[in-house]
Amino acid sequence: MSVPGVVRDVVSGAIGYEAGLDALTVAPAAEVDAALGAALREAFDRLFRGGWQPAELHRVVARLGDPVKAGLVASGAAAYASTFADVDARWQHQVASLPPGPSRRPDRITLLDSSLGLLRELRQLPAVEVLIPPPGTPAWTRTDRTDDRMLERVRALLAKAEATDFPAEAEAYSAKAQELIARHSISEALTSANRTEVVPFARRIGVDHPYESEKASLLDAVARANHCHTVWSPELGFSTVFGFDADIDGVELLYTSLLVQANRAMARDEPVKGKARIKAFRRSFLVAYAVRIGQRLSSATRHEIAQQTADLLPVLRDRDLQVREAMRKSFPRTVRTRGSRIDSLEGWESGRAAADEAELR
Repeated sequence: MSVPGVVRDVVSGAIGYEAGLDALTVAPAAEVDAALGAALREAFDRLFRGGWQPAELHRVVARLGDPVKAGLVASGAAAYASTFADVDARWQHQVASLPPGPSRRPDRITLLDSSLGLLRELRQLPAVEVLIPPPGTPAWTRTDRTDDRMLERVRALLAKAEATDFPAEAEAYSAKAQELIARHSISEALTSANRTEVVPFARRIGVDHPYESEKASLLDAVARANHCHTVWSPELGFSTVFGFDADIDGVELLYTSLLVQANRAMARDEPVKGKARIKAFRRSFLVAYAVRIGQRLSSATRHEIAQQTADLLPVLRDRDLQVREAMRKSFPRTVRTRGSRIDSLEGWESGRAAADEAELR
């Protein structure tokens, strides 16, 4: 059997993995490298044209725990982008931001094993919705770009909230950040109310283990408080956030910062001993944190809306209907996840207290 045939049959499952790896190990190196390289390029082409973005593909592979496979994705995405003249700036930024592979080059057997294993993993991934134009296709223009100066102010405030050891300061910084985001969202909604080219969109945000369900709940709470909706895909390690771009920008910034603050507070308050007790504490902590954060963010958003004219409410209702319709078209069938069980009263109370520290009045 030819070397490309061995690769193809291993990936499809027609022959056993170990038998195929043994065959490739003794085959001529040049033929093996050419066959594996071609198969990987074909797999990357299918997935990138099928909607996968570099950061998403790297994340889902890195979750497998093999740094060599993750490195192959990083180098493969860079090589793929280099073959096209037209590459979306967001796509390019993701490629440039991917961490490199292991500093020490793996031995040949390890590299063959990781390459073949990666091909099998990539074959199982489905196509996803195209949210950023893949290389070689015309770039899209965002129609409701967030004010970059506002985003920088929000980033600066959240960085201060993450850095301080004083809960009152963290609360004040986070409060101001949410206030800026809510005001900008309201302003953008009013100014674009009669612009038909401004439409809701979507963005995938990574949700990493451990405690993915609880982290996805936190992201959902932040999204709902900022006029967005989420669909969580646990098997792929991300949630898809639907909303208008200006709102999604704020959601992503807030979620990332609040998760940092939650992890810091959780590490500070968790029990010292008992693996099972610590696990129950962390899970309960994150559930309570997400619930309380959602309440406080929603309250802050309602306060900002109340300062506006009555003309705002019909606009927000219409935008929410558009967002829900966009979500329905992408995910016509969704199921509600069952809420996490609370096994630690200590964790629940600590999580609510941490949310009060992190968030606003």
